[in-house]
Amino acid sequence: MEINRVWNDKVRKTADHPKKEKIKVIVDSNALFVPLQLKIDIFDGLKTLLNRNFELVLLSPIKKELEKLATEGSPKTRREATYALKLAEKCTIVDLNEVFGGDPDEAIVKVAGEWKCPVFTNDRELRKRLRDISVPVIYVRQKSRLEIDGECEPCSN
Repeated sequence: MEINRVWNDKVRKTADHPKKEKIKVIVDSNALFVPLQLKIDIFDGLKTLLNRNFELVLLSPIKKELEKLATEGSPKTRREATYALKLAEKCTIVDLNEVFGGDPDEAIVKVAGEWKCPVFTNDRELRKRLRDISVPVIYVRQKSRLEIDGECEPCSN
């Protein structure tokens, strides 16, 4: 009988919560290299970490950076960039119309600052810049799991 009360209480509490909104996550190019380099499934990792549905957003300067690496890098970099471009097909592409002069990091900082969306990156300098403007940052910890620094809220876009 006690179990029944606890179970019914939990069912009511979970039913009272509003449905969680889909959260947008801006992706840096190095985040798309994670599955190949560290054998981490970023999609499962993000779903577990965020505990809600998410939408990966790839900004046009980052896509151009990946395309450049896929054609002009070393053979290993070209292979990784090609794989990253295949992963990028699962992302929503946001065209910025060359507003940022082609600098991908500047584009991420500007858009993330406006939207207040979390950013998935392993770039230490970019992570610091984003945390300075109070943007949540998702990164790989100990080459084995994803971790978030900051509080995730639904984006203002």
